[in-house]
Amino acid sequence: MFNKCIVTVSAAMLLFCIPISQVFSASAPVAAEQVPGMVEAAARQHVVRWAEAAGLSEPQVSVTVLPGTRPLAACGQAVTVQGADTRLPSRMRFIAVCAGANGWRYEFIVRALVSARIAVMASDVAAGKVLADEDVLLERHDISAISDSISDPQEAVGMSGKRTLRAGEILRKGLLSAPTMVKRGEPVRIVARREQIEVSMAGEALDAGARGDTVRVRNANGTVIRARVTGAATVEPVSAPVTASSPSE
Repeated sequence: MFNKCIVTVSAAMLLFCIPISQVFSASAPVAAEQVPGMVEAAARQHVVRWAEAAGLSEPQVSVTVLPGTRPLAACGQAVTVQGADTRLPSRMRFIAVCAGANGWRYEFIVRALVSARIAVMASDVAAGKVLADEDVLLERHDISAISDSISDPQEAVGMSGKRTLRAGEILRKGLLSAPTMVKRGEPVRIVARREQIEVSMAGEALDAGARGDTVRVRNANGTVIRARVTGAATVEPVSAPVTASSPSE
């Protein structure tokens, strides 16, 4: 017999999630037909917690406990259920144990279907080209077997594909890399902002870096500063002057 539960994950439910390492248990006695339900509850709570940790947008979860080949038996003692392999929701293993001299140990295979609104490609984009807002959109997809989907399109915008990305393709973190915005030895614009005032000056990058990286830059006065890469050939100061012979050279 299959045990199946479909649930839409809500913020209220997430408040009651428990750690994966926690053991699920039921007081004695436990009827044989109760055991799959215990496994289902354990698996469902794990997947909900997984969805929360992944920051999924509007996740929906369906959990199925597959029937085993051995007949289930009642347990006169407390029954505990714990995850044995929960790396991917699409195929998990849970162990139910009946304590005591006449106890038993059953292994269950549990499959969860998880869908969520995730980032997908709106059009074809060549490898190495920086993704713009119009290149990425949100769609609902099954991500049960995907561990590195992207829920916020802004996480992908500004990145580039390691290969050509096709329209409709699910964006995965492993497919993207941060493009080099500042190259060592090339001129950069140093932009300092404070309230409504902006001051800029020319400089030379002493390190290469992607957006968000901190690099060394020599300004027009010959002073070496640390600066954060904010765009193509553009940086903003983040520290006091440093020596050109810094250990990061």
